Amino acid sequence: MARFALDPDNPPRMNAEALARLDAMTDAEITAAALSDPDNPPWTPDEIARIAAARRVQAVRRKTGLSQAVFAAEFRINVGRLRDLEQGRTRADSAMLAYLTVIEQQPDVVKRALADAVIR
Repeated sequence: MARFALDPDNPPRMNAEALARLDAMTDAEITAAALSDPDNPPWTPDEIARIAAARRVQAVRRKTGLSQAVFAAEFRINVGRLRDLEQGRTRADSAMLAYLTVIEQQPDVVKRALADAVIR
């Protein structure tokens, strides 16, 4: 087994032969090939929604430039919950999505509000 890290800014590219084979396939052939692959079945609509939600959470955190641990601490989110959200193991509820929207648009306001809040 070979292990390597993918560079998100430089993803692997298909070679010309593989691209030509793919271009020659119809949509029905592509779908049939995907459905016949037991190691990589097509995603269900629920899986697509879960991944989209996870990417949203990741995008908000990455926009702040903070690690998961620091983001969770600064915005008082349980780090385990944040990891679960970012990895798509759980989905954010409407309150969490609203909170993330506020963090994304006004992170300094949220930080000031939390700094002034008394924890009981």
